[in-house]
Amino acid sequence: LLETRGVGSRLSAQAFRSVAGKDQAQFAVISGRTEFQIMRDNLALNDVDCGDHNVRAYAAALVEQYESHRHDLATVGRVLPGVQETLDAVSRLPWVLQSVLTGNLRRVAEVKLEIFGLASTFDLQLGSYGDDADERADLVQIARQRAEEATGARFPGARTVLIGDTENDVHAALAAGASVVGVATGSTSLEQLTSAGAHAVLDGLTPSSVTGVLTSIAGQADAVEGR
Repeated sequence: LLETRGVGSRLSAQAFRSVAGKDQAQFAVISGRTEFQIMRDNLALNDVDCGDHNVRAYAAALVEQYESHRHDLATVGRVLPGVQETLDAVSRLPWVLQSVLTGNLRRVAEVKLEIFGLASTFDLQLGSYGDDADERADLVQIARQRAEEATGARFPGARTVLIGDTENDVHAALAAGASVVGVATGSTSLEQLTSAGAHAVLDGLTPSSVTGVLTSIAGQADAVEGR
């Protein structure tokens, strides 16, 4: 949805320093992973105790960094092309509940979305975040459960749709029995997203492409259920 253009990395490094008491020399793999996984690896790779106490302190420090550097993020970061228009178009589909599934800590995700004016297009109470679970597949089930509890409706199988830009997003959706649309807006190519098993792939976010693929997935689910 957005790029921090280096601000996120800088804030993470400052949060690490506040907990570890030294600069970070080794860096965990980030793409498609949850924040707690990344934090534990960052601590362990740099010979710092990666127990729960330090991970929680690291998380709190990261939230504080984002809260206190909103201006930097707003000035340097950006919303990806087509995102606002696409979110607005999806929000107008009467049969869609739109939320977020992200490896970011919940408060960090909220700050990012607030800064760039995207928060109002989501029901953030129905989302799932990097401090809800370590495994991304578990986040899919958490979001599904929250949506069902809030609405009384059911979102089984293909009626839960994850749109993501990494192979881990695809794997998580498939593991949870959800539909998945791969979008090549990050470092993962269309070919990689297809090979990972995405049900549909897009080279970018546009209102027509995303609403079209969601309508197609819903139609296929209706056919399977005999509606």
